[in-house]
Amino acid sequence: MKYALIGCGRIATNHVKAVLNNGLEFAAVCDVDQQQMESLLAKHGLEKDHSIARYTDYRKMVEEVQPELVGIATESGVHAQIALYCIDHGVNCIIEKPIAMSMKDADEIVRRSEEKGVKVSACHQNRFNIAVQETRKALEAGRFGKLSHGSVHVRWNRNKSYYDQAPWRGRWASDGGALMNQCIHGIDLLRWMFGDEVEEVYGQTRQQFHHYLEAEDVGMAVVKFKNGAIATIEGTTNVYPQNLEETLYIFGEKGTVKIGGKSTNNIDVWDFADEEARDDANKGLKEATSNVYGNGHTSLYADMIDAIEHDRKPYVDPVAGRNALELVLAIYKSQKEGVPVKLPLKDFESTDMAGEFDV
Repeated sequence: MKYALIGCGRIATNHVKAVLNNGLEFAAVCDVDQQQMESLLAKHGLEKDHSIARYTDYRKMVEEVQPELVGIATESGVHAQIALYCIDHGVNCIIEKPIAMSMKDADEIVRRSEEKGVKVSACHQNRFNIAVQETRKALEAGRFGKLSHGSVHVRWNRNKSYYDQAPWRGRWASDGGALMNQCIHGIDLLRWMFGDEVEEVYGQTRQQFHHYLEAEDVGMAVVKFKNGAIATIEGTTNVYPQNLEETLYIFGEKGTVKIGGKSTNNIDVWDFADEEARDDANKGLKEATSNVYGNGHTSLYADMIDAIEHDRKPYVDPVAGRNALELVLAIYKSQKEGVPVKLPLKDFESTDMAGEFDV
């Protein structure tokens, strides 16, 4: 399957690993920064592989290479623009989070991909973590009983040197803040585990220490689900001196699970009323990861390849990406308006927050 990568920044190396692990035909790479492109290829020993075409214009690349699948790993603000171009040209897409910066664009990605029969996967790779998959199996088997409440905590550190690496970070038009960039994976897991249907969100965000940015560095919210469960969200890049944890708690009538680790990669608590022999393997489960992005990109790519070959929906479809974005934007809107926000959200975008933290 012919593949091309668009965007060669920090996360791109995970996409290249997934491409190589899945045996895709790596036909082309694209970035507006030629040096960044070459540095990424060199990192994987591919700098002398001239079968991989280099482009600085993704439109030209799509037209000339005609890939069957592209990975979109550019700055967030242009994800939707690139994805819609690829969809219109019949190219299947894996879109890094967030899939868009506005509800209008996210809904259009969903609509147009369905209309044109193009496969799109939102790159929420943590759904493939072993701890997450085991919890999902228990949930689908009804082992939790009625869900009571839950929470997600993304307690990470991002210092000035991180933001200096790419000027688009922390800007409303191109990135958003801690909730949109760092915490959207945890937010995706929370919404997915609690049935996706959100009734109302009340949020508060602040910019405490990163005054050189436009957006928030800490956000908290209370979420009311249509099934009656409630949950809290805490996301920040203010933890001193380094990343602390990304955890997900699920509390049910007959079960309690805490997924822990730095990227929801461990099971810290696994208790169910209907104790099974196989539960022992999950108690204290730890999945080794080399970074906070985990190991899920390879699995997500494998699933997407299978979805294309067997003409089925990807496991993480564009609606999943749309729903995670919606919950972040609902928190932003609640912060801006000072009141709870009802879902569905139709017309809000990150740039509506412009000026929110101006001194």
